[in-house]
Amino acid sequence: MKKTIYFIRHGQTDLNLRGIVQGRGVNSPLNTNGIQQAQAFFEAYKAVAFDKIYASTLLRTHQTVAPFLAQGLEMVELEGLDEISWGIYEGQEQTEEILKGFEQVVGSWRNNDLDLAIPNGESPNTLVRRQKEAIAHIVSQENEETVLVCMHGRALRIMLCHLTEVPVCKMDDFPHTNTALYVLDYEDDKFTIVDYYNTKHLENLLNEKD
Repeated sequence: MKKTIYFIRHGQTDLNLRGIVQGRGVNSPLNTNGIQQAQAFFEAYKAVAFDKIYASTLLRTHQTVAPFLAQGLEMVELEGLDEISWGIYEGQEQTEEILKGFEQVVGSWRNNDLDLAIPNGESPNTLVRRQKEAIAHIVSQENEETVLVCMHGRALRIMLCHLTEVPVCKMDDFPHTNTALYVLDYEDDKFTIVDYYNTKHLENLLNEKD
């Protein structure tokens, strides 16, 4: 069975703009710019014959794919697509203390300490386990050749690692921004990136802000 999966990160939120950590436990909406990004992605890819949309359980992913839903496409929520839980850091202003703690944890992840989690949060290995359940569900669906998956920044980078057999400690090697696109082909139990960090649909928005 062959599938093509379009992975995008959700559009911008005000917390993104303010640099506030929003993980699985923060259910923030898109801001005006995020809605424009979602519409720009829709205009660029509305001709793609998506069979289904998969999204996290969080509002910001639902709002990002809303233009496709208005066309009648079905969306399925999967908890495995939710952002990593940042525990006690979620929704907090980035004070010097929080930034230092955050960098220490992410630095430990880069050193392959992937069972480390922020207090009350998730480790990358915990996230990988629930992501694998979500992906197993998606690839097992018959009669779905092309699907759109909308998820979150850190979660997407971790997803791209284990799908393409890149060590999860190298998650930060995958660039990301709001509504950036990665397209992967799936065949014979193997995932291959065929479109890497595509942001062409955002060019007009970026130019407008220059």
